Amino acid sequence: MSTIRLLVLGAVRGHGRAHGYQVRSDLEYWGAHEWSNAKPGSIYHALKHMAKQGVLLAHEVAPSTAGGPPRTEYELTAAGREEYFRLLREALSSYDQKLDALSAALGFMVDLPRAEVLSLLRDRLERLARWRGAVTEYYLAGASPQRYGHIGEIMNMWVHSAEAGAEWTRGLIGRIEGGAYVFAGEGDSPTPPLPETLRG
Repeated sequence: MSTIRLLVLGAVRGHGRAHGYQVRSDLEYWGAHEWSNAKPGSIYHALKHMAKQGVLLAHEVAPSTAGGPPRTEYELTAAGREEYFRLLREALSSYDQKLDALSAALGFMVDLPRAEVLSLLRDRLERLARWRGAVTEYYLAGASPQRYGHIGEIMNMWVHSAEAGAEWTRGLIGRIEGGAYVFAGEGDSPTPPLPETLRG
């Protein structure tokens, strides 16, 4: 999955219409440039590329105050909304996503109804359990772990990762079941505002 795609679509959707600097400021405020490939060049490239694909609609607005070309604002098309929610659901339910994809999904999970997010996270738990079962079955099938020598540490890491991921997911499910956060259909989400210096 393309994390930058999810991040950019979510940021544009949050504004309704946004230019590149607004998207970049939002993602930098999240710290996404530290845990994903959401660097300035990749953000602007993603905006232009998705506009060519018909996922975003580009609008040329007022000329740049610095004397450059007209500033372009983007908004999601119907295909863009469909793609955004597909990526979001996939990132929340998959056990094998990189942490940047899961991090992006956590930032946008409140765009979905609470019950759906809980269902997706429970799917993630089931997939983690199946993955852990497959690893341990291979690891322990007819032999002691010592048979693998130091290579066994790879499987130890996989098992530990599955267990840690499941524990974290159960904790998040519990918090959401307990009423944490404001999800789609429950009212306005209290998203922290951007500092004035980051607003475009």
